[in-house]
Amino acid sequence: MRDGIAWSNDLLTIAARFGDRVAVTDGVAELRFAALAARAHALAHRLREAGVAPGAPVATLVPNGVDAPWVSMGVTISGAAEVPVNAHSTDAEILWFAQLAGFRRILAPAAQAARLAALGFDPWPIESITPDPAPTALPPVPAEAWGRLIFTSGTTGKPKAIVHTHGGRWTAHLLQRAVLPFTPGRGDRVLLMTPYVHGASLIAAAWLEQGAEVVLQDGVKAEAVEPILAAGCSAIFAPPTVLAKILSLFPGRRFEGVRCIFTGTSTLSREVWRRAAEAFGPVVRITYGMSECFNPIAVLEPAEVAEVMTSPDPGLGACLGWPAPGVEIAVRDEEGAPLPPGQQGEIALRGRHMTVGTISAAGFAPRPPGAWLRTGDLGVIDARGRLHLSGRAADVMKSGGYLVHPGEIETVLDGAAGGGAICVVGLPSDYWGEVIVAVAENSSGDWQAEAASRLAALARPKHPRAFLALADLPRNAQGKVVRARVREAILATHALEDGPRPRLVVSKPQ
Repeated sequence: MRDGIAWSNDLLTIAARFGDRVAVTDGVAELRFAALAARAHALAHRLREAGVAPGAPVATLVPNGVDAPWVSMGVTISGAAEVPVNAHSTDAEILWFAQLAGFRRILAPAAQAARLAALGFDPWPIESITPDPAPTALPPVPAEAWGRLIFTSGTTGKPKAIVHTHGGRWTAHLLQRAVLPFTPGRGDRVLLMTPYVHGASLIAAAWLEQGAEVVLQDGVKAEAVEPILAAGCSAIFAPPTVLAKILSLFPGRRFEGVRCIFTGTSTLSREVWRRAAEAFGPVVRITYGMSECFNPIAVLEPAEVAEVMTSPDPGLGACLGWPAPGVEIAVRDEEGAPLPPGQQGEIALRGRHMTVGTISAAGFAPRPPGAWLRTGDLGVIDARGRLHLSGRAADVMKSGGYLVHPGEIETVLDGAAGGGAICVVGLPSDYWGEVIVAVAENSSGDWQAEAASRLAALARPKHPRAFLALADLPRNAQGKVVRARVREAILATHALEDGPRPRLVVSKPQ
């Protein structure tokens, strides 16, 4: 790898090539490539003039819209370590992130300045950054300098900060472009609706680097998304929860022109895939990613997804495809020894664009160079070399002496609640260890009878002992259902009557 990452030079080259094209739009405002570079360089020079050194943390708190990309690029080309914070974060979350990452300076809309100042931060209103009419290049950034700090979802405990270097980010950009299903260009638009601070930013970078257009929406809102889909876009980034929401908003609609739907984050069910194929065609592409390693880790192209979704289920879990370039994947036992194809264990991986370490309350813990990362995910590598995801090791329930993974039950129950999501959790029980409960989101009518008929395919110890429905399942910023919060929601209104025939009883008005 070269000694320095020439982020600034690369952006100026892109602006020179595509200056008059629209780079980013949010459906109302738009930003062209020349303006994108002018704003990013103005911010970068201002950070340098303020004494921000390469690798120093600078936080951003910018909602989805035309400002998000240039703010992100400005911090990056300055050489600072970008610390993107979800715009919907609470005060307590921002304070915790600052404690981990060590930032005081936060770039945010002026409307957030008073709030952030009251918390003890140094807010920089993004409206005060005047575009540079003749931007000049900044020097390359040391590859080993910290380049981005992102936070884990908090599904298994308090969030941690994952540290990536500028060199790792640069490599991730190359690998992302290498596995795109097609090369975007003039006229190609990608629709992004998830927070820019997460996976959307990497796809946006791959699009912008080719002179294509990024459409940023702050969530899935029918009145905003419908005209974009109707006008046509080449690609959509939609985790399964987002994809399911789009399909529910426009039942029976057929949208033409979409060449690829990038999905990942959580398991894509066969039912959601079927509905997506009816609405857009068989264009869904599955990838596996995580905070510790920039997406993609594994890839399953649309034709391969269609093959998997229309073939008998081999019972190995969700098929994620083959390792992406630059990534090694292994499945290991509890002692860390590699397992042969077909045997379930913990997924381990390594690659040059992975995290260099993690920051927790205990401080920074570096990852030794070349070391394998234990992901905490359970999986299997099949005879063809494809990775299958069966769930999180931390989610395994112990009920009546049996080890049961909720993902297996959720797969069987998929679609039983009229297309709504289903989450399976274990409640603490002196008699059983854990009592298995299935919770449906926004279910229509009594779904328990349909669920019971499907459960006949599972061994009796895997059958839920109770069935509930919630209007909404608690999710984190990435759209993942948080089992711990589902469990809390159950116990907030119900109590478990323990014993050989456990049942849930209402303890508080709902």
